[in-house]
Amino acid sequence: MTEKTWKFDTLVIHGAQTPGEWKSTTLTPIYQSASHQFETAEELSDVFAGKKAGFIYQRLRNPTNQALEKRMTLLTGGLESVVTGSGMAAINNAVLAICRAGDEIVSGNSLFMSTFLLFNNVLRKLGIDVKLVESGDLSAWEKAVTPKTKLLFVETIGNPKMDVPDIRGLAKLAHANRAPLIVDNTLATPYLCKPLELGADILICSTTKYLNGHGSAVGGVVIDAGRFDWPEDKYQDFKIFKERVGKRAFIDKVWREIHINFGTTQSPFQSYLTLIGLDTLALRMERHLSNAEKLAEFLDRHPKVKWVNYPGLAKSTYHEAAKALFQGKGYGGLLTFGLENEKACFDFIRNVKLAYHLANLGDCKTLVIHPWSSQYISFTEESRRENGITPDMVRVSVGIEASEDILEDFDQALRKT
Repeated sequence: MTEKTWKFDTLVIHGAQTPGEWKSTTLTPIYQSASHQFETAEELSDVFAGKKAGFIYQRLRNPTNQALEKRMTLLTGGLESVVTGSGMAAINNAVLAICRAGDEIVSGNSLFMSTFLLFNNVLRKLGIDVKLVESGDLSAWEKAVTPKTKLLFVETIGNPKMDVPDIRGLAKLAHANRAPLIVDNTLATPYLCKPLELGADILICSTTKYLNGHGSAVGGVVIDAGRFDWPEDKYQDFKIFKERVGKRAFIDKVWREIHINFGTTQSPFQSYLTLIGLDTLALRMERHLSNAEKLAEFLDRHPKVKWVNYPGLAKSTYHEAAKALFQGKGYGGLLTFGLENEKACFDFIRNVKLAYHLANLGDCKTLVIHPWSSQYISFTEESRRENGITPDMVRVSVGIEASEDILEDFDQALRKT
């Protein structure tokens, strides 16, 4: 058997493992070195020129980081990857490698807080226009795309709107307009969905979340399918990269032009922790998905709860789309629910005993937060509501504890609310 025939649950543990090169260790070593020595000036020159593979300086490449890149490439069906210091660095690098002043992006409006701020504020200051459309409305995307559109961007599961887009339809639309589709697959992970197999061209993941899974490391990754041809009349900057490395042009451009010069390098120790976390991704995702579905159904029946937003509920607007996209594996580990008002949300969060109250998700622990008063507090009321944030909403990242204990904790907290 080879890596090509292994199932996901095996590949996530053994993929890109090379113990023979690590002096018999079974865990990727932490190469915590700022730079690397070369025996001859000729050898270093060849590595700088790209004639020979090698490691020069940590900001450029690192062996521990490369092990994570290879693992993520295998798990997602990509051609090549670059790991970054955070998920936001990955998004920034991918977008800036493609766009320049005067270009435009069409994006789903269901975005993670920092992605929304990057698109709506920072990129606009750089002269890049971003059109936000309803993520699940393909006709809205069709109306928004123009010849100036350089890329389409969407999240597999919107955070925190819990909407699920038509990735196949968006890929076809993007390609009909000679543009790539970038998908942020953080909430689904490659366990639940592989957007590159559905036609997406570039994948983004915050490795901080489920991939690491233990709240111990921050990181991100950009993964390229290597299929988009970057037509030179529309993407003039890609010519030299295509001539240099062919199908690897996008990752080469991300790496040489943005990643190195912006200094978005991942720490080797962070990559090491993420590689350890990946070993249990398949097992953890099974429990995350199962627990989230049980909690959503429990909350949907609870007299103190006004509403529940989770694609796994049959009454969800996105239930059928999620069922088709995720092929019955599950519906994600994140959900939101509504109480009487903001005060009730504060009371609930104060009363939980098992769940942690913090600004993260995808941890093995159950996490709760009131987005309106925390992560999105700097947004205008209009912007918050457009992003699906309301004063009565609690967001839950469902952990892998015993489901009975999660339900009991939520029940006792709700009864005291």
